[in-house]
Amino acid sequence: MTTTAPVPPLEAALAVRLRSVRTVALPEGAADGLVAQLPDASGPLAWVRRGQGLVGWGEVARVAVSGPSRFVDAHAAWRELLLGARVDDEVRVPGTGPIAFASLAFADDSPAGGALVVPEVVLGHRDGRWWLTTLTTTAATPAGWGVASPSRALPPRPSPPPPAGGVAFADGSVSGPAYVAAVARAVARIQAGELEKVVLARDLEARTEQPVDVRWLLARLADAYPSCWSFAVDGLVGATPELLVRRERGLVHSRVLAGTIRRTGSVERDAGLAGSLARSGKDLEEHEYAVRSVVQALAPHCTTTTASEAPFVLHLPNVMHLATDVTGVLAPSAPGQDPSVLHLAAALHPTAAVCGTPREAADAVIREVEGMDRDRFAGPVGWVDARGDGEMGLALRCARVDADDPRRVRLFAGAGVVAGSDPVAELAETDAKLVPVRDALGG
Repeated sequence: MTTTAPVPPLEAALAVRLRSVRTVALPEGAADGLVAQLPDASGPLAWVRRGQGLVGWGEVARVAVSGPSRFVDAHAAWRELLLGARVDDEVRVPGTGPIAFASLAFADDSPAGGALVVPEVVLGHRDGRWWLTTLTTTAATPAGWGVASPSRALPPRPSPPPPAGGVAFADGSVSGPAYVAAVARAVARIQAGELEKVVLARDLEARTEQPVDVRWLLARLADAYPSCWSFAVDGLVGATPELLVRRERGLVHSRVLAGTIRRTGSVERDAGLAGSLARSGKDLEEHEYAVRSVVQALAPHCTTTTASEAPFVLHLPNVMHLATDVTGVLAPSAPGQDPSVLHLAAALHPTAAVCGTPREAADAVIREVEGMDRDRFAGPVGWVDARGDGEMGLALRCARVDADDPRRVRLFAGAGVVAGSDPVAELAETDAKLVPVRDALGG
């Protein structure tokens, strides 16, 4: 997978700033679905759940970040890009006005780094309200319809994106047997008392007959998994069930998933499996670690944090998860000093749900036994606005389309390992988590 050399973020932001941003209301039912409205353009951007959210296209600014400071650098670059911008927002709900999409690598030293992308056009839908935002910069006026004065009617719906044809799958950096061996090594380390939990990932390579149109893959995922957050940022596309953090008008929310069981397709059998998942000591232990890590990470930024006493079972088409919602109230801060959603994501990442407990010990085991670079898998992905509000999910159930060879796609999945884990069962769990993107690709 090719990567782009990072550009110093503030240097990149200073080279261009937003000049004008205008958000106008659209008539109810102005568009037949968000994803379907994405035009035939490179680099589609999306954050959609149950038909609501944001999609963007075109690109007026891009900032590459890398290393341990990538979250802070992305925030600083975003603030610089906003300086002096003229904003006309007649809708004024979360997701209107200036918007940037972001995708950040899991590991500090990953060559995948991260990207903050500012689109030329954003289409949004929330609670029956539709809007259109257009953005221009000091560098140039982007080409495209309706930039200077956005219309209150969308252009004709674009033609459906083409499928990618046949697909062949092959082992990625970590084969099935290698993954089983890695889990066995991790279990031994846990049983020796070095740590309590670690999450181990594996990848899969896909080769398609035709170039993958990200819009096509995104649409199939959004249709199949409407309760998940379907996303597309900088070639990373997926449908994640896990919301890392939402910041909205002083409130913070996170959804924690840990503990998984594969569905059978039988209503009666799945009901029994859901009950066994809710009583599973191994899965409840794994889940408790993940919830605790989120509550502890949010506490310094909030006056209060609360989590439900017991997890609920989240039903998805292919698997069921133990889930807990954590909420908080942001602590008062000096003007301009309150943490943005990017700061909160930095405080939370990596959670026990994608790394382990204790964090430092789990990270060390990942580096020693996992055997691959996760790229942006399990890293934060989402959007941020000018107020610092926004949503960041964990990039799960996802794939990265190779920018240089869009017939090549890298899929990812991971599983939580604790003292009672069976290595073969953990491999089966990763197979279940690969199903969404495999099916979407046509496999």
